[in-house]
Amino acid sequence: MAASFSAAFDWARRHVDAERLPTAVLGVADADGILALDSFGAPTDAVYPLFSITKVLTGITAARAVERGLLTPDTPLADAVPDFGANRDDVVRLRHLASHTSGISEPPLDTAAPLREELLTRGRDFAAGTMSRYSTLAFEGIAALIEHTTGSSWYAATLDWAASVGASGLTLDHSGSMDVPDAASGGLDIERFRATRAPGAGMLGRAEDLLRVGSELLRVGGGGNGGVLTPGGLAMMRRPLTGGIPRLDPYPIERGQDWGFTFNLRSRAPGLIDRDVYGHGGWAGTEFWVHPTAGLAWVLLTNRAERRGVDVDELDNAVVAGL
Repeated sequence: MAASFSAAFDWARRHVDAERLPTAVLGVADADGILALDSFGAPTDAVYPLFSITKVLTGITAARAVERGLLTPDTPLADAVPDFGANRDDVVRLRHLASHTSGISEPPLDTAAPLREELLTRGRDFAAGTMSRYSTLAFEGIAALIEHTTGSSWYAATLDWAASVGASGLTLDHSGSMDVPDAASGGLDIERFRATRAPGAGMLGRAEDLLRVGSELLRVGGGGNGGVLTPGGLAMMRRPLTGGIPRLDPYPIERGQDWGFTFNLRSRAPGLIDRDVYGHGGWAGTEFWVHPTAGLAWVLLTNRAERRGVDVDELDNAVVAGL
């Protein structure tokens, strides 16, 4: 089976050999498990900062609370953070936080202030639900709702369900993990970023961990009785929430995607041969994507902020065509 995806692995090898990427771990899975896994310049079990792939992991945790009747997508953030929105004339709800439509002004990824403080003091860019602008801070609001309704932190609750599918390497511990050599030149103070332990960007893990999550989502999406989500819960996460509202940088409407419940839905992406795909990417080049019709999930872990000449749509197409 690994030979079927040779073009995809050649893509990763080519970019590492050309030093466009310092390292790469690439893997492909289906509903039954890992089909192929290889690495270039790093061990296959290397632990990488996942950056914004963390968003979908936290999103699954929130969706599980919805399935238990503890939250709904319409639950106001003020239920968990009563001081939030005192100077706003709108209501920010879980669905707004999960779809980048909350309008909360965004701090730097490496902010030195506590994220809960930022949540309360950053102010508003636009009324909730009227526009979409990418937000990592919004996930601090999701974390607050998870903790308020479940009594568990977003991190502990995420590790709990992840362990049940064999994704035991997920962590907030950076010791022994892969570094991002150009973080500073890319505008990130990596030590300050690590200290945020952000529920929208702070998780680390191995390719194997994400592939096991992808396998689980494929099982659930195929009507199986997965232990992480029900088919209805996954369908909720895949339902587009941004519709025809204006999309602000860095995800303008011409990028051909919508936001679901924390999932990036690349349903109109002009560079893809299969647009039935959901998942997320991360700041230093990490990628996690699930193609339910094709029955595949794939993961790329790498560690460079500036990736000139790297077009991940090429890799996505090579994975899908490999089937």
